[in-house]
Amino acid sequence: MKLVEQIRKPSKLDQKVASESYGALASVIEQINSDQPEIEIEETGEKIKIPLSAIKLLGEILKSMGQGKLISIVPVATEVTTQYAAEILGCSRPHLVKLLEEGKIAYTKVGKHRRIKFDDIINFKEQMKEQQKQNIIDIMNADEEAGLYDS
Repeated sequence: MKLVEQIRKPSKLDQKVASESYGALASVIEQINSDQPEIEIEETGEKIKIPLSAIKLLGEILKSMGQGKLISIVPVATEVTTQYAAEILGCSRPHLVKLLEEGKIAYTKVGKHRRIKFDDIINFKEQMKEQQKQNIIDIMNADEEAGLYDS
């Protein structure tokens, strides 16, 4: 797995090739009927079976590269540092530590350091988004009941 320091923005040529490849791959994916399609490497003639989900992931990677976005792939079971988890959530590290200490996100301690499972961070982020949506709906309902939407 590449370290964050090694991740670079795709070059203009990479963006162009990725964009063209994404278009071709997206149309091919629609025609695939198998869960493990076989692809052929033209240069070597070698045929390889690949899970359809991996081909779809490749499509998403090509799409992002074509747009010039940075890409990072992290295995779900990976544990991350508090700093990286805070960056994922878009909050400060001290705020994240407070969430951990309050038991809102599970973590383990390795010596003095806290480690959080990547999927726990993603799940918490999704829960936060759902809670935000519900809060907005509640505010809109309260405003409507108070007659603020009446002309």
